[in-house]
Amino acid sequence: MRTSFIILSIVFVVGFIFLYGSSSNINSSSVDVQKEMKVGEEITYVVRYGFIKLGEVKLKILNRKSVNSKPVYSTIAFIDSYSGIPFVDLHQIYYSKVNNYFYSDYFRGLVRKNSYTTFTEYFFDYQNSKLRVKKGKVEPEELWTDSTTYAETMFHDGLSIFYYARMNIGKKKSESLPCFVNEEKVFTKVNFYDKVEKLNIDAIDYDISTIRLDGQTDFISVFGLTGYFEGWFSNDEAAVPIIAKMKVIIGNVTLELKSWKRDGWNPPKYQN
Repeated sequence: MRTSFIILSIVFVVGFIFLYGSSSNINSSSVDVQKEMKVGEEITYVVRYGFIKLGEVKLKILNRKSVNSKPVYSTIAFIDSYSGIPFVDLHQIYYSKVNNYFYSDYFRGLVRKNSYTTFTEYFFDYQNSKLRVKKGKVEPEELWTDSTTYAETMFHDGLSIFYYARMNIGKKKSESLPCFVNEEKVFTKVNFYDKVEKLNIDAIDYDISTIRLDGQTDFISVFGLTGYFEGWFSNDEAAVPIIAKMKVIIGNVTLELKSWKRDGWNPPKYQN
C-alpha cells in the first residue's frame, strides 16, 4: 500500500504581513492581502484514516536565495508513520525549490525501504525548455535513470503546488495546473473560493476563520492522492492550511494542523 503519501501536497494541495501577539480577530470577510513565504516556518499535521492516527507530515521553509535577481525558496516535507501501525512503516522526505512564480525549479524525493533508500530528482531548466530526471539508490549510490525531456511550460511537483495554493487562496478562480509527477506530465484542477467558513480543530480552543479550496486529479500523485480533494486555509495574511480532506489509494484521509512555528502567528478567530 502507498499509505505513505497521504499528504498535503495538492490540497494545500501550503511573510506575509505577519500577525503579532496572540491570535487575531477576523470577521466574516475574506482577507485580501499580498502573501509571501516566511523563512523558518514549520507546520506539522496529523494524518487520520477514520479514527486511526496513521502518522505526521511536517513542512518547513528552509531559506530564501536570489537566483538571477529573483527569489527561490528551499522547502522540505517529512512524512513519518507512527510506530505500531499495522502494514505501515513509512519514512520519506521531499525537497523542493520554489521559484518566484511558486512553481518548481528542483525536486528531490527520498523513500526509505527496508534495506535501502531510493531517490528521485527533477531538474527544471525552463530557460532551455529541458527537464532532467534522475532516479536511483543511495548508500551505496547507484544511478538507475538519467534522462531528459522537453519542458514546454513551468511545472509543479507534489510539494510546490502546496505553496502555490497558499499564495492564491481567497482568489475566486479555477485553474488547471501542470504537474510533473511520477515522471508524467499531468494536470491538477484547483478551484479557489472567497467565502469565509468557520472551522475548529483539536489544537485550538476557539473557532478559526478559514477560506476553502477544492479540486480533482485524474492520476495517482507521488503522495497517493487521486480524485477529489478539499482544504481549508487560515483567513489571514499567512494562509496556513488548517485541514485537508482527500481521497488516496487506501480511502479517505484527513490532515489536521497539530502544531506550528511562525513568528507572532496563531490561527485567526472567526467572528460573525
